[in-house]
Amino acid sequence: MAINLPLLKELCEIPGAPGHEERVRKIVIRELEPLCDSIEVDGIGNVVAMKKGSEEGRFMMSGHMDEISFMVSHIGDTGFLHFVPLGGFDPKTLTAQRVIVHGREDLLGVMGSKPIHIMTDEDRKKTLRLEDFTIDLGLPVEKVKELVRVGDVVTREREIVLMGDLINGKSFDDRVGVFVMIEGLRASKSNRMDIYAVGSAQEEIGIRGAMVAARNIDPDLGIALDVTLANDVPFVEQHLFVSKLGGGTAIKAYDGSVVPNWKLRDRMRELCEERGIPHQMEVLPRGGTDTAAIQRGGKGAAAGCISVPTRYVHSVIETVHPDDVDASIQLMAALIETCGKDDFRL
Repeated sequence: MAINLPLLKELCEIPGAPGHEERVRKIVIRELEPLCDSIEVDGIGNVVAMKKGSEEGRFMMSGHMDEISFMVSHIGDTGFLHFVPLGGFDPKTLTAQRVIVHGREDLLGVMGSKPIHIMTDEDRKKTLRLEDFTIDLGLPVEKVKELVRVGDVVTREREIVLMGDLINGKSFDDRVGVFVMIEGLRASKSNRMDIYAVGSAQEEIGIRGAMVAARNIDPDLGIALDVTLANDVPFVEQHLFVSKLGGGTAIKAYDGSVVPNWKLRDRMRELCEERGIPHQMEVLPRGGTDTAAIQRGGKGAAAGCISVPTRYVHSVIETVHPDDVDASIQLMAALIETCGKDDFRL
């Protein structure tokens, strides 16, 4: 496998709820520090690493460190936890899942809902809602109240594994984007512009970290690194495919939050063709990424996005193809090496 699987596994398995990215941040700092001239953490918790270039211009890259998570909203009389979501969830993906409650210590728990054996016919017709689930810690209520407080965050528990030719697990959204940012910078041989590599915070609840970073950096050029839907599965018609696993890196042409700079989009396609990097175009009908925050930062930037095709997004069985990850790294490195400040003025 061409990619650094141990680093990707470490990034994905470590917990990092929105606003609680500190464990991920330590890894990002560790990896970026040897590659950059300076590194700092801003007030919202973004990692901002800078590598000086050979000419003028600010090039911001952003991969978000947080993952969809939960927050404890109530502790019941019998010790079961109620929660609110931090990010977008499809409730059916929560059934029979293990979680980690980050209280005064990390506590393993399970998501539970009403057993099918005691459901009424009316119950069975209803669509599951988030409020139909509670978290069971396997502890008496007194112990739960000693260790857990309202406001504590909860993340999902899942190991990253190889599955055939693919990699499967949680939080590829967006630790694989953070991984591509780090490895793309590591693979680049030079950089014309000053590079600002940002591990952004709180993307899943409103691209907040990237907004702060883009305002402070005021980039001329920016690339978000994120996932996109690989919905190349039997229950989706082919004309609705956003991307395919194994089809290469995905170059964003549109999503629900942004129309990227078309000159930058075309440059990415040209670089892929010149360097033999497998690629595909991405048109995502709904959803958004740090791209929108970069585009609106400062005086406005030429912004685009490199997306890693991912099946089963926002679940604990997210799935990527290592060749697509590698292609994304190659494209990121090519942009770092070749892009100049005025290349994408409209």
